[in-house]
Amino acid sequence: MSLNCKNVLAMSAIMIAASSVAPGVAFARDEMRVVGSSTVYPFTTVVAEKFAKAVGGKTPVVESTGTGGGIKLFCAGVGAETPDIANASRPMKKAEFELCQKNGVIDIVEIKIGLDGIVLAHAKSAPEFNVSQEDLFLALAEQVPDVETAAQVPNKSMTWQDVYPDLPAVKIEVLGPPPTSGTRDAFLELIMEKGAKGLGSLRTLKDADEKNGTKDYEKIWKSLRKDGAYIDAGENDNVIVNKLEANPNAVGIFGFSFLIENKEKVKSILIDGVEATYEDIASGRYPGSRSLFIYVKKAHVGVIPGIKEFLAEYASPKAIGENGYLVDKGLISMPKEEMDKAAKAAAELPPMSAPAS
Repeated sequence: MSLNCKNVLAMSAIMIAASSVAPGVAFARDEMRVVGSSTVYPFTTVVAEKFAKAVGGKTPVVESTGTGGGIKLFCAGVGAETPDIANASRPMKKAEFELCQKNGVIDIVEIKIGLDGIVLAHAKSAPEFNVSQEDLFLALAEQVPDVETAAQVPNKSMTWQDVYPDLPAVKIEVLGPPPTSGTRDAFLELIMEKGAKGLGSLRTLKDADEKNGTKDYEKIWKSLRKDGAYIDAGENDNVIVNKLEANPNAVGIFGFSFLIENKEKVKSILIDGVEATYEDIASGRYPGSRSLFIYVKKAHVGVIPGIKEFLAEYASPKAIGENGYLVDKGLISMPKEEMDKAAKAAAELPPMSAPAS
């Protein structure tokens, strides 16, 4: 029996159970399950609590698994044993969409919920410093261009001052998210790739890749150091905050909401002279600005109780609007036209098209 057939049968079984039980009897699963991004996790948790209080139902189960890990679970198939919604701190990738299709998750609804910033932060007691995107690439890339030959060589910079003379003479120690995290993907694309592009020899390599169909340039900006300069700190951003407080020389990477929640403990580092503020992220001036999403399994709507009502709450102005309760938690609200699109998607559930890449 094919995987798609199995998924259809599983979904049919849930639907039969839902239609045949007496009022008050639980379905195969009578609460929603949400997985995914650690950045979106606190927002979805608040919406889940508001939703449960408003409708008097069970509070949705929300798990922080990282964007990549969450989408993998989401795309595993259709049925009560799989999640209904995936939080994501980046758009769904083409390969992920294709995995969903392969496993029978045909109709996926994408809802953009707001904006966020990839923040570099350190302890409140740490000295101020301002880094460029090029500085960050040269500090954290596994390989960097040799000053004399422009050939790619292993990164030997031990301190920030080794990268640029005006930076502090402190050890490079950056605590960041793991490979399954959308925050890591966004950091690589928004910061590391832009930093690589600012270096002449790598611009030349980029041009050569585009001409020859190779991916040498991409491999370089996507490869972080494994010698202790970059430390995989897991999916729990609160762990990073606590480690920064204990070690003022360390730098952490996480979403803007965690900066807001922990502003008594940590402060942001300027990137290209711009601080991570609500206004500069919303305007796009801050280099680490990014969009946040939730992905919905349309086949579960009307089967697992409360999904449409949950989405209506999430996409409402009182949640994601300029004065919404999620803004108080660190979400950056979108322009009105983008909010209208979110509300329409939550109400009409249009299936998304395949991503370009």
